[in-house]
Amino acid sequence: MKTRTVYVPTPDGTALATDICLPDGPRPCPAVLIRTPYGRGAHRAESRGWAAHGYAVLAQDVRGRHGSPGEWQPYGEHEGPDGTAAIAWVRSQPWSNGEVVVAGASYAAYCALVPALTGPDDRRRTGARPGEAHRDGGPDAVIAAVPALGLVETAREPGGPERLWARAGWWAAHGDRRDSEPDALSRALASDPRLLEHLPVSRVSERLAEGLGRELPSWPRLWTGRDRGRLADAGSSSRLPLLAVGGTRDPFADDTVALWRGWGGPARLLLGPWGHHLTADPAAPSRAHVNLGALYVRWARAALAGRLEPRPRGVIALGGSGRWHRVTGTASAPGPSGPRRPEAAVRWPFGSRTGLRLLHGAEFTAHPDRPVRSDDLTVPAGRERPDRCLLVSPPLPRPLDLAGPAVARLHVTADTPSADWAVRLTTLDPAGRAEPLAFGIVRRTDPPGRAADITVPLGTLGRRLPAGTRLRAEVAGHHFPAHARNPHTGEDPVTAIRLAPSHRTVHARGSALHLPVVARRRYVEPVPEICR
Repeated sequence: MKTRTVYVPTPDGTALATDICLPDGPRPCPAVLIRTPYGRGAHRAESRGWAAHGYAVLAQDVRGRHGSPGEWQPYGEHEGPDGTAAIAWVRSQPWSNGEVVVAGASYAAYCALVPALTGPDDRRRTGARPGEAHRDGGPDAVIAAVPALGLVETAREPGGPERLWARAGWWAAHGDRRDSEPDALSRALASDPRLLEHLPVSRVSERLAEGLGRELPSWPRLWTGRDRGRLADAGSSSRLPLLAVGGTRDPFADDTVALWRGWGGPARLLLGPWGHHLTADPAAPSRAHVNLGALYVRWARAALAGRLEPRPRGVIALGGSGRWHRVTGTASAPGPSGPRRPEAAVRWPFGSRTGLRLLHGAEFTAHPDRPVRSDDLTVPAGRERPDRCLLVSPPLPRPLDLAGPAVARLHVTADTPSADWAVRLTTLDPAGRAEPLAFGIVRRTDPPGRAADITVPLGTLGRRLPAGTRLRAEVAGHHFPAHARNPHTGEDPVTAIRLAPSHRTVHARGSALHLPVVARRRYVEPVPEICR
């Protein structure tokens, strides 16, 4: 098998650099298309793996990146037509049998989904079988790993706050340039440690540009959109097979789950104990090993053959146990995110000796000049003026399995017209060592001084907690620099330059943590479950 480079035309005549790896076996054959802004050369080993199983593989640089000409516009309108053109080109080749699987991770998952959900192919609505009358349409199956579903979804949390650190890092590494520099933000921060404190947020790019030595003109456009969920909503009309892969430590895990939950065709979810790179935390290595390459091939064969059961199926790794738990799409789940599951959430009330005992901070001050840090799990003790509400549970008497969506329901008061409510859940082992478990943040605009009941989604959990573990819950007004600081004045945090403190009260009565404790253990082997 050999790899060669061709230039595939788009509707406006721009030809995109594309590496093709053809199998040594019989032809015509099915194809896998990967469109990426991160460099097609990074997919050579993956391409050889697919080709060894009889697939032709195309790895394409998106418009304006690496070897492809044109203007790079992240999440621009060209991704759909360019992807559709690439699929049509594949089907016109003599080595193609007409079947195409689109695949990708992160931004590349977006590139895979857009032609599947916004193209002219009626098959996504009618459910025609692979290879039937779709020469000018979309793909036959979709593999979306850690999908970054759009500009708005990546810029802001579902609850509103801006993802400052992640977006500054991505724009520094990839935005407004043809190639990539993964460590660009670290380099800029080394010379300007307070770079991300610059106000307004809309002009952080100017300080960043000084450290990088280049301009970032597309940065302001990142913050203009507000309408999220377009692709996930479009998935409800699709009849294509979907494999959604994510990690419980991935910041886009909720989007992965939402895509799976709302998909109209045969949908499968694989949620492992991984971060955005689909790897485990080196400090807490996982025993839930899966050969993703082999899984993708097996799933693609079943999808193209029409052998997948129509109802949604999924598995979540119980990190720390090596076990996988089955989840389905047939029962309701609390909150707007998380896989549906048969277990009910277990309530851990605030201010209770059997739930979460208050240590301090029932009243605290969220001060933008001294925000609670997202990059520090250390909790200051003995402060006269607390900067967060802090609670802790008793040690667990026995191991506890968590699989599904967690939420915090709070009864709170703020004396400012706008307030962010950040909830961080941490595990403490018997020696007191802290490890992140869950996090959520929402923005509220309530009349100052009026108590409000709010729900903070904490994402989808997949963990086994050993006996003796304690849970530490923090309720704060900031989570910086991961998220931009709320100025508390009611002004847009993206354009505000004036910050004010916010005095908060967390009322124990009416506040509780709801955790998805597994009542009936449904352990499964992940690969057979995903591929049937």
